Parts: sequence; C-alpha cells; structure tokens
Amino acid sequence: MNSRWRPVIGLEVHVRLATRSKLFCSCPNEFVEEPNLNICPICTGQPGVLPVLNREAVHLAVRAALALNCRINNYSVFARKHYFYPDLPKNYQISQYDKPLAVEGYIPLSSGRRIRLVRIHLEEDAGKLIHEGNSSFVDFNRAGTPLIEIVSYPDISSPQEAKEYLENLKSAMKYAGVSDCDMEKGSLRVDANVSVTPVDSDKLGTKVELKNLNSFRAVEKALEYEIKRQVETIENGGEIVQETRLWNEKKGITETMRTKEEAHDYRYFPEPDLPPLIVEDSFIEKVRAEVPELPWEKRERFKAEYSLPDYDASVLTMYRGVADFYEEVVRNLGKELSKDASNWIMTELMRIFKEKDIEPDSMDEVGYEPSYLAELIKMVKEGTITGSVGKSVLMESYETGKSPSRIVEEKNLAQVSDESALEKVVQEVIAENPKPVEDYKSGKKNAIGFLIGQVMRKMKGRANPNVVREILQKHLG
Repeated sequence: MNSRWRPVIGLEVHVRLATRSKLFCSCPNEFVEEPNLNICPICTGQPGVLPVLNREAVHLAVRAALALNCRINNYSVFARKHYFYPDLPKNYQISQYDKPLAVEGYIPLSSGRRIRLVRIHLEEDAGKLIHEGNSSFVDFNRAGTPLIEIVSYPDISSPQEAKEYLENLKSAMKYAGVSDCDMEKGSLRVDANVSVTPVDSDKLGTKVELKNLNSFRAVEKALEYEIKRQVETIENGGEIVQETRLWNEKKGITETMRTKEEAHDYRYFPEPDLPPLIVEDSFIEKVRAEVPELPWEKRERFKAEYSLPDYDASVLTMYRGVADFYEEVVRNLGKELSKDASNWIMTELMRIFKEKDIEPDSMDEVGYEPSYLAELIKMVKEGTITGSVGKSVLMESYETGKSPSRIVEEKNLAQVSDESALEKVVQEVIAENPKPVEDYKSGKKNAIGFLIGQVMRKMKGRANPNVVREILQKHLG
C-alpha cells in the first residue's frame, strides 16, 4: 500500500435468517437444487396477493441486532425498493429504508478497535439467474427468503481488518443461532464499498462498490486489488468513477459492472400492504436473555480462566461447538491440564473436522464425547500410551464411538517401559544402522533421534521414548 494514501472501507452483509418459512409467505425457507420448487403466488408476485410478516424472522433479526450491540427501534417501517431485474418478480423488493429495525451497533476486532454499524434492517431476497451458454434461466426458490442487511460505517482501514470483521460477524450469527452463514448456499453475501484518500485528509474519496465476493479470502484479495487500482488511477491523473465493479476470481481483477445507483433511483415509499412493525420493550428484553456469550467475550474469558494464549483462545472460540466441547473436556481433566486439552483439540480434533468437512456449531455436531478426549489425554500424560499411539486411538475412538481405554485394551497398545522387553529391539536397531551409530559416537548427538525413531517403528509406537533413549545411550557410550 502506498504510504501517502489510506483506504476507507465499509461492508454491507446480507445474512439469511434460519426460519422455517419465507418472510411473507409459508413456502419453505430451505436450500434446494431443483429450481422453482419452493414458490407460491405471494413470493412470485402474482396480482392481488398480500404479504404477511413472519414473526420468527423478526425474532431472529432482533436477536442478531442485540448480539451486535445495536439499539432496537420500537417503530420501524417496510418500504418498496423499486428496480427492474429478471429475478425480481414484483419489480420491487420489500425492504426497510429510513426507519430500520436496529441502529448503531459495533463489532470488536482483536486490536481493540470497534467497527461501528450504521443499521440492521429486514428485507426479502430476490431470485437467482442461471446463465448457460447463450441462455439465461430464473430460479425463484430464493425469492422472498428472509434476510437481514448489516451495514457498517466506513471504519475499516485495511483488507485484513475487513476479513477479521467478517469472521467475527459470521461467528456471532452462528453462535446466536440466527443463520447457518453458508456462503456456498447464499446464506451470507458480502458487498464492499471502498475508496482511498490522502493520509492527512479527512475528506472521503469517491467510493466504488465491489460485488461477486464469494468468500472472505475473495473479499480480502478484491480489496487489495481495488485499493491499488484506485491509487494508481489517481496518481496517473485519472478520476475514480462511482460505480459497481465485479471481482473476477480467475483474473484476480475487478471489472466494471454498472454505474452506481443512488437511493432516489429506487423510488422508495412505504409498503402499503404492511403495517408499521412495532417491537415492544418486553419482547426486546425477552430476546436479549436468549443471546449467548459471544465469541469475542468467550475468547477473553478463556484467556483469563484457563490461562490460554491469545491464539489458542481465538481458535477454540471460532465455533460454539468447539468452545463448549473444550470446557467439558477441562471439567473432566481439571484446569491444570487446560493447555493439554487445547493442544489436542486444535491439532488432532480439528484435523478430523477438516478431513470430514465439519463446521461444529453445536456439541452434537462435534460428534464426540468430551469425557473420551479427557480420558485419552490422561492416558498420554500418565504414560499409559505414547503420544503417537494416542493420535491413532483418537481417530478410531471418534469413528467407532469406543472409549480410548477399551481400544487400548483390545489392541494391546499400552506403552512398553520394561527395559528387558526393549533391550533386544534396541540392539537390533544398533546392528541395522551402523552409520547413525558412528555419527553419534563421533559427536553428532542428534543422530540418536533417528535411532529412537527406528525403535518406535519396530514397536509400532508403543515404546517409551525416554526409556529407549536411556538404553541407547548406555550401549553407545
């Protein structure tokens, strides 16, 4: 980044609410591959139909807003936002404009900075265009599904901050049970507004909106490219045009899509078929009691209560299911082994989740008994089994549901520490590896590591490495 310029970034995030039905009709709110399956006269905008507001969508929207520290407006109004596009069956979208559901929240960053929120409002989604060759098809399954739009102030100062903001927002929404936030299914979509301005100026530059950002990594890369493009354009005497640009993932560039519309272009006016939305204080307080401890709050508590480093606390609180699982393991182990529990979960258990493509948002989705991992950690700490054996036992225990102690007993995996049992294997390894033996005797003490490894291989990981080291040192002098 050119040191004479600073980026100014604001994000608009659409989150699909996890209701059973759509926002204004009873069609299922679910992702399906078959086009135009979950539709009815209301969500396809047939003449004479009337919308009826989904109470659960309001409930989840209020919970989301409270999780993000917003003030809920007791009085908000739905509006018609007019634009003409093939996937918008009514030629307008029911949204909220000048009187939104919630305002003035924030999302904290690890640096201590807070990214302020302008507003959170309810709206219905449009359909989806599918382009194949020279033909285009319209799928209205998504039309009418309930969304909240979360709009930030232009407080974000780098692509890296934008990525962290989005990760925190996603975690908060999943913690609160508001949405599955699955970007592949369109449950979370991001548009970015970015401009550049001289570092010593408070005046904002001309903003450009970026679309087609289908991952947090894409958001980061698109912002990096666009910031560089705008700086180079200005320094070469050009002018930034207010427009919407698409991120081209394959080329790694942004491309012009259309000139940006202003609010008046949408001809907003109050939705005549829906009354104002009245949210009473008693309802707000009831929903407030449902908001769980949020990831950034849990992260700070984990650092204080379990003496974890910042990295461990951040990884463990990314998913609510993992955080809950960790605390159950520590309850079984005791806080003196809280770092051991963290290590096993972050390395071995997270590796299993990655292999099985699991995002554990609840204890059920973790799919493993916390008491089993606690049992396994104790067996390794007490020397009953080696760490390498422990890793294979964990995988088998996870896949079969058997306890670690049962697997160790059935397969005779207990660690061998008896010198007489190890003596013969050590002598075999010394005889089979004259070069490492000579290296060790000539002063290359690291060579003993290779010899220990050979003994462990012959013993299938069951040998006590400390006892093996002592026997080797006795024979090698």
